[in-house]
Amino acid sequence: KSFSFELKMPPVSYFIKQELKIKSGSNKPGHEVAGSISQVQLKTIAKKKMKDLNADTIEAAMLQVAGSARSMGLEVEG
Repeated sequence: KSFSFELKMPPVSYFIKQELKIKSGSNKPGHEVAGSISQVQLKTIAKKKMKDLNADTIEAAMLQVAGSARSMGLEVEG
């Protein structure tokens, strides 16, 4: 018998926390702002995570990363 084992990248939230050098997101997303993320930072994270995301273009991947950032209580600039 044989099997295939596929390794994926860490979650987007890991890259966001690493890029912004924060410990965690907001405890109350939508009510409290834990920080802000720029379009340049979104693009670098999207490039790292592109092969795991369900997106054809880098702009679509950036929108997915921006959604994850908003759900963590971060403000998306631009």
